[in-house]
Amino acid sequence: MPRFSVIVPVYKVQAYLHACLESVLEQSCSDLEVIAVDDCSPDASGAIADEFAARDERVRTVRLPENVGLGRARNAGLEHATGDYVLFLDSDDTLTPGALQAITDRIEETGGPDVLVYDYARTFWTGEAVRNQYADRLTQDGPAPFTLADRPEILQLLMVVWNKAYRRAFIEKQGFTFPPGFYEDTPWTYPVLMSARTIATLDRVCVHYRQRRRGNILGTTSRGHFDVFDQYDRVFAFLDAHPELASAWRPLLFRRMVEHFATVFTHPDRLTRGTRPDFLRRARAHYRRYRVPGPPVAARDRLRHGLVRLGSHRTYRSLAAAMRLVRRVRRLTDRLRRTARAAVLQAHYRVQLRLPVRADRAVFSSYWGRGYGCNPGALEAAFRAHAPHVATAWIAGPEHHHTLPSGTRALSPGTAAYWTALARSKYLVNNVDFDRRLVKRPGQVVIQTQHGTPLKKMGLDLQDHPAAARGQDFDQLLRSVDTWDYVLSANRHSTLVWERVYPSAYTTLEYGYPRNDALHRASSRDMARVRESLGIPQGATAILYAPTYRDYRRTQRCALDLERVLRRLGTDFVVLTRAHPLHQAPFAQGTGRVVDVSDHPSVESLCLAADALVTDYSSLMFDYANLDRPIVIHADDWEAYEASRGTYFDLRTSPPGAVARSEDELIDIFATGHWRGSRSAQLRAAFRERFCPYDDGRAAERVVRHVVLGEYEKAGAARSVRGVPLVRPRPEPAGERVGPRA
Repeated sequence: MPRFSVIVPVYKVQAYLHACLESVLEQSCSDLEVIAVDDCSPDASGAIADEFAARDERVRTVRLPENVGLGRARNAGLEHATGDYVLFLDSDDTLTPGALQAITDRIEETGGPDVLVYDYARTFWTGEAVRNQYADRLTQDGPAPFTLADRPEILQLLMVVWNKAYRRAFIEKQGFTFPPGFYEDTPWTYPVLMSARTIATLDRVCVHYRQRRRGNILGTTSRGHFDVFDQYDRVFAFLDAHPELASAWRPLLFRRMVEHFATVFTHPDRLTRGTRPDFLRRARAHYRRYRVPGPPVAARDRLRHGLVRLGSHRTYRSLAAAMRLVRRVRRLTDRLRRTARAAVLQAHYRVQLRLPVRADRAVFSSYWGRGYGCNPGALEAAFRAHAPHVATAWIAGPEHHHTLPSGTRALSPGTAAYWTALARSKYLVNNVDFDRRLVKRPGQVVIQTQHGTPLKKMGLDLQDHPAAARGQDFDQLLRSVDTWDYVLSANRHSTLVWERVYPSAYTTLEYGYPRNDALHRASSRDMARVRESLGIPQGATAILYAPTYRDYRRTQRCALDLERVLRRLGTDFVVLTRAHPLHQAPFAQGTGRVVDVSDHPSVESLCLAADALVTDYSSLMFDYANLDRPIVIHADDWEAYEASRGTYFDLRTSPPGAVARSEDELIDIFATGHWRGSRSAQLRAAFRERFCPYDDGRAAERVVRHVVLGEYEKAGAARSVRGVPLVRPRPEPAGERVGPRA
């Protein structure tokens, strides 16, 4: 008997069925059966299902003699199911990689609940994936399993059948089946959740819910949407048959019914114009039939509830028009307010520009106001340590103010204090550009720290790579470059690139990168503390996986099946995944040994915690090399990346360690020990000698002494100064078991 029965109703989905079935059959958890129910589909869907059944014995095709609709097709699949748990998957949707394994693990963790609820993401033809907006209802914090009474907020999720795994014995004992109709999920999902003695949640996207441009049954315009009334009749009939549930759930289900009616009515593509008044009359009748006392309706929902309660199309149209007018007036008022505020702030800035520059003030920022860190963060700490007479301030969005140390002032972009600081601070430090409205004053000093050694093309070199430039205003770029007084460089390679792609009269300081000071100063105790905070088991080998952004892709994705990698490597490994800041969201999900650290405030701490780095073309490799720990390059798309972005050298011929060109090669490199072998050590040593000659733990101090205190080196010109070469290996992180360096 398999662990899972995945039931896939099939009807007019020939363009999507391959992806659907492959997403199930390629799951790392293979203990499953797929029941494809051909609902008398007129296209090639049935033949496609047969092809899969012929080549994989886990697939069975059930043919129906006539088209019976989605609900009854699912019933036919249930009759053939033999798995411990049943999942329903619509034939144009897909399971995400590793979903069934994650579901299996959670079922075991929670003692085999009647129902396990997991998350989904809407996927669009553009490639965009948007996670369910109520994902926080799926938190795994707190007791599990639980009942619906313990966590009624579960009912705020989309009431569909395909975001849950059902214990088959529970379904059969309760006798649950699907009715016919458009909205057949409704009288299944509510009774199932109310009846379940044990429910658990999995805070993970397991289904990609395809948003088709055309052809979705709920997006069609017809009287079929009147079916929603019959389905709620069935829901309340279930409550009438189970009075022990009625008192607790009738008020909530009444409210959900009203909201559902309002959603169907206000959707632009569901009801024809002539049927809308009739729909409202039916909705009003159901409102009166099932109404029960309950808490007051929230202000934002009153119009929708009033629509159903009154049942008057004309009244609703009048109220809706009034509400649209109010919203337009508010938008106009807000726009005028923002314009006036901007004008006042610019006037304030012009006044501040006439006041003296303050030599005892410095303002810092990094990554467009994302928070404290990188080279500016290390320099800010060095300012406080070595030039305490200079007061420091940091520009960051309010949501990042908690990352700032207590010794620096927080500035929110666009405020009066922000413009005052930009106008009057002597020292301006950033790893990207400041506000383009910045006016560089005589006496001000701008320090451009950069944020990595360049492998990919940068600056003016992007003129030949329009896909990567993405509309870059190169004239504005040069205006910003002309404000720079100092540019930091970690190696001669960077110096040569910066001075060519950002041509101006600034001085290059070849002092190393301040952010790497932490990699040289950390103790074994510091490393052990970071590993413990990340939940890395003692003695485990932690791999930091940090890929870069792909300019040639509309959407970003994880190039590795990390759970598969870990299964092949064994239980002694864990993976820390860190998405590039431009990804906007974690690129990988996982449970247990796959830990997403994309929001961790310090990438340096993550480097200290990791026993090895796996990356593709990220500049993090140049920083991590300071630790003299193994680096493995996963270059599965080098040609595409080089063609779209451009690179300064072929990483495959001058790598910091072993190079994998596929996922299987990557697994082999770790499984055979090549990742920490003698050849990898030789490559790493050559890489460090070339790209880490000045990092020694004192880069930030040297910058402050040079720029602020005027303590110049003997040669006089900063560009001729060299840092102390790195000559000793870094200490291992606590619990590391990578073996001797060979």
